[in-house]
Amino acid sequence: MKLFYSLALLLLSLAGFGQENPYWFTDDIKKKVEDPAQSQSWKSQMEATYYSISGQYQPALESWDVTFGRVKKLSTADSLKFTKLIPVKAKDYILKKAANEQIMIINEAHHNASHRTFASSLLQGLYDRGYRYLGIETLASDSLHIGKFATLSSGYYSKEPEFGNFIYNALKIGFRLFPYEAEGNNKEREIGEAKNIFDFMQNNKDGKYLIYCGYQHAYEGIHKSWEKTMAGRLSDLTGINPFTIDQTQFSEKSNPKYNEPLLRLVNNTAPVVLQDENQRIYNGEDKDLYTDIKIIHPITKYIKGRPDWMLKENRKLYKIPASKVSIYPVLVLAYRKGEFDQKGIPADIIELNTSKDNRFLILDKGNYDIVIKNKDYKVIHKFEKTIR
Repeated sequence: MKLFYSLALLLLSLAGFGQENPYWFTDDIKKKVEDPAQSQSWKSQMEATYYSISGQYQPALESWDVTFGRVKKLSTADSLKFTKLIPVKAKDYILKKAANEQIMIINEAHHNASHRTFASSLLQGLYDRGYRYLGIETLASDSLHIGKFATLSSGYYSKEPEFGNFIYNALKIGFRLFPYEAEGNNKEREIGEAKNIFDFMQNNKDGKYLIYCGYQHAYEGIHKSWEKTMAGRLSDLTGINPFTIDQTQFSEKSNPKYNEPLLRLVNNTAPVVLQDENQRIYNGEDKDLYTDIKIIHPITKYIKGRPDWMLKENRKLYKIPASKVSIYPVLVLAYRKGEFDQKGIPADIIELNTSKDNRFLILDKGNYDIVIKNKDYKVIHKFEKTIR
């Protein structure tokens, strides 16, 4: 079974997602995938994408796992081997490695917003170590000179709040962003992506490169359908062995029974990599298709109903006053000041169906326009808020 559609097919499926309003209520998301002509696999992927873009982390995981959740067991021998490995904070390890690397490639699962939050946490440290260019798979071809923030036309997955925050932070720090998506499927697409990155590098040599992609594009070795992935083909073109990072295999699923057994053994509270007593990094069991490291993300805990990983750095909880909401249901969207009118990406979204629902946004320091929309997606209230 194919784990995900090609980007071309996905974008075709997302064509009705809407440039003007990609943020939907739960009931409307469910209606969007009620197509008896489509497979359950299609439904899982589309529903997971819609939930993710609308800021609903747990429902996105659940939708994905309806089709792709697998119960996995760990042998006694593997259990003994893994208990001898030592967890090291992934951020610290990556930034230490970054000093001596020229190209770093990190992937994501497109429905898992926590991957973008972790990637964003690396940006300042990478910039301090000479990284100046950030290639992002989802960026539209006209996004080469993207300004101070992402907009609804910047790309598809970038409509999701944590992706918008990732792009905002990169631009604020000083990264130059560039797109590299290529047409075609399988081998043709991998070749095209690598060539687009290589061509950009030929004209932009005053710094190091961070490449952000989906799933197996970051893998090295031999792929059964693509032969070599984007990462492998980029290595051939540049003569540089990129440092490759996987976030997807050891991320939590919607139900503990679907989690990789290694997650249960590690029981970490921060993203980690594992190393043995000789400081060799564990990078998975597949030696034909691999990355240099695999990040083991912790199981999400919820604070005021929101994922704890959203509260990293300087972010704070902000409770929407009951006086600001007079009818239900509503979507509450927080935009950095001035970005709503320019079709920017909200920094956070919550859905309120009753007065008893969780009312907390998670926002970084700054000035915001809080926008409240009714069931018909009409703005019924807008107010300013400063997070200090």
